[in-house]
Amino acid sequence: MLLVAIVFFIFAALLGLAILTKIFKHKSTYKPVVFIHGTLASIALINLAVYVALGHKDLLLIVSFVFFVLTAIGGFTLFTFDINDKQIPKMLAVLHPIGGIISLTLLILYVVHRVS
Repeated sequence: MLLVAIVFFIFAALLGLAILTKIFKHKSTYKPVVFIHGTLASIALINLAVYVALGHKDLLLIVSFVFFVLTAIGGFTLFTFDINDKQIPKMLAVLHPIGGIISLTLLILYVVHRVS
């Protein structure tokens, strides 16, 4: 279950990198990529939420989940700016992937720790 979430988060991150490149080149984002990025990340987050709801309460897992939720809120904010053709705040465009990297790293550490 968590491996599926990790794979989806990684694919979302790769698409996010393409989106971030467009933002910093001051070009408009390719909307299908934006929608797929959000969809993949949402599916992964729901998968992770179900895993947590099933009673897995390790601190590292919970911290990862909270970071993912905060990152998703930032992503939804970016999406709102983008879809309304407003200038995307560069600071938020930088913080969003940093939050995703931290969240994903914590989740991978949890999985590795759990397996060993």
